[in-house]
Amino acid sequence: MEMQALKQVLQENGIVGAGGAGFPTYAKLDPRAEVILMNCAECEPLLKLHRQLMEQQAEAILRTFDGIARTVGAREAVIGIKREYKAAVKAIETYIDAYPDMRIQLLDSAYPMGDEVVLIYEATGRVIRPGGLPIEEGVAVFNVETVYNVHRALERQNPVIDKLVSVVGEVEHPITLRVPIGASIGDVAAYAGGIKVKEPGYLVGGPMMGNLATEHDVVTKTTNAIIVLDKSHALIQRRNRNAAIDLKRAASSCCQCETCTSLCPRHALGHPIEPHKFMRSAANKDFQDTNVFLNTFFCSSCGLCENFSCPQGLSPRSLIADYKLGLRKAGVKPPANVEPAPVEESREYRKAPEERLEARLGLSGYNVDAPLQPEDFWRKEQRIRKVKILLSQHIGAPAVPTVEKGAQVKCGQRIADPAQGLSVGIHASVDGRVQEVTERYIVIVCQ
Repeated sequence: MEMQALKQVLQENGIVGAGGAGFPTYAKLDPRAEVILMNCAECEPLLKLHRQLMEQQAEAILRTFDGIARTVGAREAVIGIKREYKAAVKAIETYIDAYPDMRIQLLDSAYPMGDEVVLIYEATGRVIRPGGLPIEEGVAVFNVETVYNVHRALERQNPVIDKLVSVVGEVEHPITLRVPIGASIGDVAAYAGGIKVKEPGYLVGGPMMGNLATEHDVVTKTTNAIIVLDKSHALIQRRNRNAAIDLKRAASSCCQCETCTSLCPRHALGHPIEPHKFMRSAANKDFQDTNVFLNTFFCSSCGLCENFSCPQGLSPRSLIADYKLGLRKAGVKPPANVEPAPVEESREYRKAPEERLEARLGLSGYNVDAPLQPEDFWRKEQRIRKVKILLSQHIGAPAVPTVEKGAQVKCGQRIADPAQGLSVGIHASVDGRVQEVTERYIVIVCQ
């Protein structure tokens, strides 16, 4: 296809990055892309969806990935996948010979291998500058589910109305299934059988970078996992933190061992993020070197420093996030035109093994199969009776509603148009009646 035609299809069908921040996919199509890279590294522990989707749909995914490469004029298409995903690798190898400009890059089982900046270096040797975009280095990155959504839009004329989600943790039957956008966390978790704890806490998105949620929160286009844990679990407790106490603990306990900085994946790639210096300055209210605080903009919030590295159990990532938010609210911009330092030679010996990370997080017992179900599995039990579809599920401007309260809508019908600027359309994920329309969401009661 011509690039503009493909961009229009992707925007109208609401395709965004199916994970992370949800960057609109049409905006990643750029003639500067020399390499396009598919992310099959499942950055977070316990996530199961991408490897299983690749295993089951490799032919369609590779065919679509090749089409994207030819559309943007990329000279190479690279699939970054962890070598431990043997079934998915075998599925890729079955079809990849048909695409001479496509290759597999096998990756270590280390965290955060799925981080865009880390993945690009591992697969291409290119370093993205601090605060920079991959396209500046001639790279565009798409994850597996995003490419599959492009396939469904092009070959089936299906917009994004559902999302693959792994439901794991304290559930009877861990499962990966496709559910309608806007379904509640509680309704989706119910498909995994009973919850095995009296007071469950829900982590949405992953144990390292995910957020606390309630059973009433909803699935969006970027929801990859629902992890059910007891509320007493350390990962739940850590997210119920008190920033003032975190600062006092840092002031009394941080021994400046520098382990947080030594194991920081972005620091190892030459980015000027040094958590140990930040902890020293923030805890002691030392503002002489403002760069220590400004450089927090370059933190990826992977959480390795506070969930793995720190021997004192302190919270560098969380405190850095607090400061970043404060700087943004104050109108402070990230430092511009920062060049990375040389990649550290020790980087190869300072990767965090996923197995050890899971043990440190108290999650080893939850790393079990979560089988991928057929696409219409959720309809069989009809647990989902209502959806609340957010109008902002992506980076950019929220979509603009085109339906009114009381309207009857069909699954796949567009219910919100892309706004001016960076934006995508939103579609009904079920058949039903519109119960509520606001500037933030649309509620549909299923028929």
